Amino acid sequence: MPKTMSQALQKNLLGNSPGWYKLTIIGFLVFNPILLATAGPFITGWVLIGEFIFTLAMALKCYPLPAGGLLAIEAVALGMTSPDTVYKETLHNFPVILLLMFMVAGIYFMKDMLQYVFTKILTKIKSKVVISLLFCFAGAFLSAFLDALTVTAVIIAVAYGFYGIYHRFASTGKCTITDDSLLKGDCVDHLAEFRGFLRNLLMHGAVGTALGGVCTIVGEPQNLLIGHVMEWHFMEFFLKVAPVSMPVLAVGLLTCLMLEVTGIFGYGFQLPQNVREILEEEARKNDEEMSLKKKAALFTQACAAVFLILALALHLAEVGLIGLAIIVALTALNGITEEHQIGHAFEEALPFTALLVVFFAIVAVIHDQHLFAPIIHYVLALEGKVQLAAYYLANGVLSMISDNVFVATVYISETLKAFQEGIIDRQQFDLLAVAINTGTNIPSVATPNGQAAFLFLLTSAIAPLIRLSYGEMVKLAFPYTVTMSITGLAAVWYFL
Repeated sequence: MPKTMSQALQKNLLGNSPGWYKLTIIGFLVFNPILLATAGPFITGWVLIGEFIFTLAMALKCYPLPAGGLLAIEAVALGMTSPDTVYKETLHNFPVILLLMFMVAGIYFMKDMLQYVFTKILTKIKSKVVISLLFCFAGAFLSAFLDALTVTAVIIAVAYGFYGIYHRFASTGKCTITDDSLLKGDCVDHLAEFRGFLRNLLMHGAVGTALGGVCTIVGEPQNLLIGHVMEWHFMEFFLKVAPVSMPVLAVGLLTCLMLEVTGIFGYGFQLPQNVREILEEEARKNDEEMSLKKKAALFTQACAAVFLILALALHLAEVGLIGLAIIVALTALNGITEEHQIGHAFEEALPFTALLVVFFAIVAVIHDQHLFAPIIHYVLALEGKVQLAAYYLANGVLSMISDNVFVATVYISETLKAFQEGIIDRQQFDLLAVAINTGTNIPSVATPNGQAAFLFLLTSAIAPLIRLSYGEMVKLAFPYTVTMSITGLAAVWYFL
């Protein structure tokens, strides 16, 4: 216990995080002003990006919001960006914030139906390869019409439900899964295998959201932006991007198959037989004990899911507002009327929403200090297929570091300016727009900060339970990154 106020303050700083982590963050905060004064804002800006990525990589040691937030506040205080720029960047991404606030909460009220459906799938399908392909394809198909964050929220809810079932079983005294040191015998092996199984499914599903998200104008926020600038409607967008997106989709699914067959890069974990029996027993028990009230609730949730898909596919309203409609409908029709019951639905997404705004502050630094300007000017100076390939690669690499929506915004704006000034013709402008879209969507699966859906998964409640760290995500995404990025580059070169 601390004996002085100074010791108490030191103990409180970043809570139970390791001492070395606390010292590292303090070191960053002390080093940045010195670097700014000596090396200037450009170099300091790139160092700040590296420091923020470090906080993401250490998410299991400390949630990135406190440490990353301190870095963002310091950047504003040092004048590397302004509160107004941060606000504008946040306002620009308000649809994403609205989505996180309400859509993820809406999925929470559908979790019983989702768990029921996916439990049936898991207990009926014995092959891990088939299940993996199903998760990857489902993620791709749904993300082509829905938002990737919405689809990821569904996948997380399903995985959390499965983990909860096993947790209840383990807590009966047969084994304890909340503390690995208490595990003995088969429990250790079963838990490690089960965690690996869930990690595999979540990553297959998350990669699937990128595979499908690139295909349509509604798949990702930057797709809407690019489609608006290019004046492409739904089918025109799909057809323009198809020469790249379809080969990448095929290779992505083949990669999923290859990873599960070979078991390389941390894949190939199987659902332990005892866990399968637990899930089957839970399913039988739920079926036998299901009351009419429960059946009515599941039916209502299923109807809400159909409405959700149709509303999102037809864009009846902004995604977050559709999520709010789902919340209102399900709470009203299923009798969830107490404030504390409703409040639980928002616990998962709001910390990530706050983290995302901190991330936008880092993006504001990138914007104000023109950190990407040298790369943009270089690729704009190229011509023909070399320019297309450079666009794809530049957007891909920058999207691994920064927000892919921001990268796409910068590139499409600069390219539009070049077209208006007569530097490029309309045909090249169309091809460059496709290169921007595919570049920001495909290689960005390499890191959690490249895709908002990946970052959401990394910072979700399920991640520490299944030991899904930043490094583990990068490792699991690596084979997908290589095969999909190379395929995308080849398609840009040969098919555009």
